[in-house]
Amino acid sequence: MSVRIRRVYEAPEPEDGVRVLVDRLWPRGLSKDAARVDEWPKGLTPSTELRRWYHAGEGSHEEFAERYEAELAAPEAAELLDQVRELAGKGAVTLLTASKTPAESHAAVLARLLQS
Repeated sequence: MSVRIRRVYEAPEPEDGVRVLVDRLWPRGLSKDAARVDEWPKGLTPSTELRRWYHAGEGSHEEFAERYEAELAAPEAAELLDQVRELAGKGAVTLLTASKTPAESHAAVLARLLQS
């Protein structure tokens, strides 16, 4: 299973496979043609409350990951996670995020869950 994380602003590469945008909001200043997004499961993204809490610097990445994983256990999110896991079982999947630090974002949590 090949799952990787990239910034959505980086140019698409052939080895990206299925490109999945994992942000709730469309990235600023980026056209849909340039982004080449194949899937956009908005229900897989952190809640607005959790996202704001984390970006306010009120908790660690570990605590954010725990809270986000709890949100992903909800039926709609779990179903979407299974769909992306199925895509990854068939070939390469690239999780796209506008985050400046993808390794410390929700995309990293998703990638870990998809590969486990």
